[in-house]
Amino acid sequence: MNRKLIRPNLSELKDKLGIPAKGGGGEVMTPVPPAMTASGEPNPAVNPAAATAPQGLGSPRRRIAPPEQTNAESFYYLKQMQSKTPMVIVLQDDEKVRGVIEWYDKHCLKINRVKEPNILVPKHNIKYIYKQEEEPRIRRSRPAKKEEPLAPEVEIAAYD
Repeated sequence: MNRKLIRPNLSELKDKLGIPAKGGGGEVMTPVPPAMTASGEPNPAVNPAAATAPQGLGSPRRRIAPPEQTNAESFYYLKQMQSKTPMVIVLQDDEKVRGVIEWYDKHCLKINRVKEPNILVPKHNIKYIYKQEEEPRIRRSRPAKKEEPLAPEVEIAAYD
């Protein structure tokens, strides 16, 4: 089986670049590529941070994908833990747990509650969380001390 190497002959490259071939293994200087291409764009071979990618001919550089984890959740929990903000955790079954977040990890929150035992809440069981101060106030109508009898309906004749 005869396999041919897919590699250019060095003497052919030297002839194309105009460098005389030396037989004694002397030091050969390679020419520096121009900073700009013929079309006026930056040469990616010179500047790898140029607008075009090194692979391909003139293909635009792909944008870097945003990170999968932004740490926003960690930042929020740390802020609420440090300030000991009273929170309301609404569970999947619409049960509300009120307390202060003591610590958290990847899978659960530990909630300190007043006059009730502390509780460990799995994150997958949480529907949403909000600050207790943002809880909507429910206005209850106070019953009247004395019920006033309703006035009987009276027809009033209209005059033309």
